[in-house]
Amino acid sequence: MDDRGVPMPNSDKRPGKEEYAWVLDYLPYGDSSDNRPVYQKKPSVHGIGEKYFVLVEMVPKEGAIPQIGERVCIGDKERDVIDHVKRRLEYKSLTHGAQSELIYVLEKIVLNDETRFIEFINDAYPISTRQHMLELLPGIGKKLMWAILEERKAGNFKSFEELTQRVKGLHRPETIFAHQIENELMSNVRYRLFTTRPPEPSRKKGRR
Repeated sequence: MDDRGVPMPNSDKRPGKEEYAWVLDYLPYGDSSDNRPVYQKKPSVHGIGEKYFVLVEMVPKEGAIPQIGERVCIGDKERDVIDHVKRRLEYKSLTHGAQSELIYVLEKIVLNDETRFIEFINDAYPISTRQHMLELLPGIGKKLMWAILEERKAGNFKSFEELTQRVKGLHRPETIFAHQIENELMSNVRYRLFTTRPPEPSRKKGRR
């Protein structure tokens, strides 16, 4: 919830189980922080879940080489590329390559699930007397917000194409959503629309 008690989409939620992830980077020799000899290291993959946008490190099946931008199964269904998920990652733990690919992969995820994000536009509501949820999206100020709301009165939007045709000045919605998700993953933002807060690092009690 925000300061006034208005519920936000993902403010207090915990992420559910991801069924699919998208590959951000393939590390043939595993994590660079692994100090073991090369012959003992196993390949790993940095990726992002497509539903809750959880950043993860995955271990591919022997002989599999996942491609950047590839959608892979990590849930209970038959896995053909990934053996298992090793751990959850923070943005700062991603490789530079994974960080560079993130925005492009997010655009693919958004386009692959367009209905979900159109519903966000159709259902967005005021979060205070001065701010609307739509204004939290990068590049959407008061003018575009009012244009969207005015057009929404005539009927819900059914696709990104229709949205951009009816709302003049609004371009590439997938990029707008991708940047919002990236911002939420990169920093401790005030409002979370699509991601959940990363878990607090566990603190081991010292010996007395």
